[in-house]
Parts: sequence; structure tokens; C-alpha cells
Amino acid sequence: MGDGTGTSTQVVVQQELAAVLDRLKVGVFALDGHDRIVWANAASLAFLSCSAAEVVGRGLRALLHPGARPVPSPRPAGEGARTPVVTAEDRTWLARGDGSPLSVRWFPLPVDSGGGGGVRLLAFDAEEGAPGRRPTGPSSYTRTLSERDRLALLADTTAQLIYNIDVDESLRRVVELLLPRLADWAVIDLITETDEVNRSLVLHAHSDGLEAREDLQGPMPPVPASSPMPLSKALRGVASTIAGPKTYDVPPDSEVALEQRKLFTATGIETAAIAPVKGPREVLGAITLGRTAGEAPFTPADLELLEHIGRRIGIALENARHYQRQRQVAATMQRYLLPQLPQLTGVEMTARYLPAPDASHVGGDWYDAFPLPNGDTALVVGDVVGHDLEAAAGMAQLRNMLRAYTWALDDPPHHTVERLDQAMGHITDVSMATLVLARLTTDPAGGRILRWTNAGHPPPLLLDPAGRTRFLNDGRGILLGASANQSRRDAQVHLPPGSTLLLYTDGLIESRRQPLDTGLERLSAHAAELGHRQLDDFVDQLLMHSRPDDNDDDVALLAIRIPLTA
Repeated sequence: MGDGTGTSTQVVVQQELAAVLDRLKVGVFALDGHDRIVWANAASLAFLSCSAAEVVGRGLRALLHPGARPVPSPRPAGEGARTPVVTAEDRTWLARGDGSPLSVRWFPLPVDSGGGGGVRLLAFDAEEGAPGRRPTGPSSYTRTLSERDRLALLADTTAQLIYNIDVDESLRRVVELLLPRLADWAVIDLITETDEVNRSLVLHAHSDGLEAREDLQGPMPPVPASSPMPLSKALRGVASTIAGPKTYDVPPDSEVALEQRKLFTATGIETAAIAPVKGPREVLGAITLGRTAGEAPFTPADLELLEHIGRRIGIALENARHYQRQRQVAATMQRYLLPQLPQLTGVEMTARYLPAPDASHVGGDWYDAFPLPNGDTALVVGDVVGHDLEAAAGMAQLRNMLRAYTWALDDPPHHTVERLDQAMGHITDVSMATLVLARLTTDPAGGRILRWTNAGHPPPLLLDPAGRTRFLNDGRGILLGASANQSRRDAQVHLPPGSTLLLYTDGLIESRRQPLDTGLERLSAHAAELGHRQLDDFVDQLLMHSRPDDNDDDVALLAIRIPLTA
């Protein structure tokens, strides 16, 4: 009885809500998780001159007029900050039932989507006669932008360059903001770090959307030192220019001018705005916007806008190149610091290092193994807090200090780590780190003895000869850098023939969507399932199955096995 009453009440509430939305003077679409329209209010149908049957069930993008700017998906409440926000300044063109364009502005209605799978609301208001990006073909509308539109375009450009790590993708998205709003063609020429010029992107806006003209892309001739032609001046960072076919209808003074004449001929560009792509310290290329026959020529205001866009692209490219160089240095340092594993009698050993899925996240993870003077073998896995060059350099400092202390002082592992912790803040740049230090000793009765200490690191995993797994949770202490005077302790375990030991960093188990215990349970289950495989295959399969898809950290892993014949 109670369930029936609740259902009836819910239906009434939904009907009343629909009636309220129907009385609004703006269009409202209800969208499902795939951006399909599941309901449309009366105003939206009136704007589009369509019936509900012609709209409901279609994808939102299907309502766009050909060549119109894509509609950003409304962001559910609580979604990450990197998702583009739909603002009141997001304009595009919808296609009415008769095919004519309708200029609209979008704005979201803040409704919780219920975890990402519920209905979301997106509203729009019609702007009859609005200026801007009308996609109905050349010369049928004006491309004059208001000052407000120019500022909005610059803000959109900045957002695309900030929120996208992939430089090529960022450039394409910026160009998609410009076409066909400002031009029919966009060309980006970039100067590489070896001073070569490459025509990286040529896009054409037509009635079916944007088309990449790869046949017009590719290597370009060197930049001439003193040519007065527009593209040459832009590539030297000297000046921006408005140009046309007649500009290049003279004997070419360089191979760049010849290539530019070919471009104008192939594209039919009648008027072009050409500006440098310039960062704070260097010129990185040029951007060209072109309009075809029947279009109004570019104005000084258009050229000034393009200069601003070129500077934003230049800053993003220069920062990306600097970051890439730093990342390459860090990756090279990390690669050369990872050691060759020692050959031990009666012990199989293998290791892996996997960089972060996101190439910008080079971390401070490392593994190490080396023989000691008394015949023991030191085993280490650790993680320096931070990313990129700083973390890699800190990892190098800590690794070398730990090697020196472990080799020179025949101390139990916890004493060695206490010394390292006391010295770390004084003679390294490392603020915090985690690690496991172990000593592997031959047991006269058979197998090996493992003595270890753990400084805030994920626990080692032991797989016994019967295939059972357990985490070695003893010997735990706080991470390095938290308290240099904190006493530590060791733990000890016997490794019988047929057992496998796994030391690893948190990139193997951590996920943003699940608690750490879930990652540990997943690792234990996969290890038990794969334990019968050869050690190298065991490690490879474990990495493939255990590493969470959303983990953006690197992984270091060290595994040893005591063969049954040892």
C-alpha cells in the first residue's frame, strides 16, 4: 500500500515539474547519460518549429546546424574541475525543422545527476539576428564579433590550452573555436626545436563540418632571414599582416613564399590574417586564418585578435616544450639509475619499472638489489614524494645514500633506515619518502631468511609454496621525513623453497575510485591465481591485471623466488 502511494505521488510531482518547465520562456532539454534528448519543453519545440516526436530520442549533436560549434555537455554536480563548464556565453546554431539556422545561447540548470547516470537539464535562449558564427555558407552572414564575443573567444582559447595536456589536441580545439566563426581555413606552421618548419595543421570549414587537409600539411622550407613576405615575417616574429593572393602574385623571394602561393591556390583563400605564434622567449611558429571568395576582408581588429590568440598558443607551446625537456631529463635519469640485478645462486630475481600512463607524471619510484660484504643481498623498493625532475633527483640522492650506509655498516635494516632518516633532511633535497629495506640471508636449513623494515610503504607480499598469499605487515614504521627521531624495528620471515616475494610501489594498487584495501585485495587475489607461472611471466601478468586503469603514478616492482630445487 505504501509503495503504491509513493509511486503515485512521484508521478504527480514529475507531471507538475514538467508543467513548470513547459511554462518557461526558454528552451529546456532533458538529456540522458549519452546526451540523447528524453524530453523537450514547449518553448524548445516552438523555437525549432518541430514536434516532440521529431526531437525526443535524437542526440543533442544531431540538432546542430551543419558546421556549427559543438554544444558542451552539461556538467553534473560534483564532477571534476577539468570538465569544461557551460556558461551563458556558449553560443551555437541549431537547425530548425525547415533546415534554417537558429542562433542560441546555452546555459546549464544545476541538477544533481545521481552519480553521472541520471537525467540532466540544459536550457537555451534564441538570439534572432545575433552576430557571430552562423554556419550557412560564405557571405550569407557577418563575422564581425562584438568586444564581448572577442573576450569570450580569448577565454575559450585559454581554457582549451590550459585543460589539455596534449599539445596537438589543444591546437586543434583552438582552431575549432575559430572555424567557421572567423574564417573558412586555418593553418598552423610550427618551428621545431631544431629550427625546422613544419605545416602542422590545415583545417577547412565547410557545410559538413571541419576537414583536415593532410595533403597540405608537412615539412616547410627554412625561414628566410630577411624576406618581407607576410608568412616569413610572422615566422621570424617580426609582424602580423593581412594578405591575399595578390600579395604572393609576384616572383617569390623564397621557398616559403612559393609554398604560400601554392597554399592560396589550393584553398581558394582570397583574404588572410597571418600572425606569429610567439612565447615569452622564442618564436614557435605562425597561425594563418583564411577566407574564400565573397567574404569580407579581415580588419585590423581581426588581426589584433589573432595576435592575442597567437601569443596564448605560444605561451602554451613554450611551456609544454620546457616541461617536455624536463620530463625527458627526469625519465633518462630514472632509467639510468635503475640497477642491473645481481645474479644469485639459488634465487630467481626480476624487476620492472613502468612509467606513469600520463607522460607528465615521471615519479620518484625505484627498486634496488645488490650484494653485501658478508654475503647477504640487500633488497630495496621506495618512492620519493613528488614528480618529474625534482623527484627523480631526490630518488638518486636517497638511493645512493642508502646503498652507502647498507654496504659500509653491517647493521640490521631498521638501524640503517634510522640513519638515513636522520641524514635525509640535512644533505638531500627530499622532504618525504617511503621504502622497504630488506636483507636476504641464506638459511643453512634450506631456503632463505628475510629481515626487513618498512618506512610507511605498502607491505611486501609473500606467496608460499602452496599458493597462499599474505602481506608482511610487521616491521612497520612511519615514512621518512616525518620524524627523524622515531625508533624503528625489524621483522623476519623464513622463505622456504617454492615461495615468491613481491616488493612494489603504490602505483600497482592505488585507485582514485576505490580504497587502498581494495587494491591490496586485488593484488593478493591475482598473485594467488598467477603464482604457478614462471617468475617473469608472473610479474608481467600481475602488472597487467592488478594496476588500476585510473592510476596516474609510475610503478616499481622487485620480485624474488626461491626455486624448489634450491
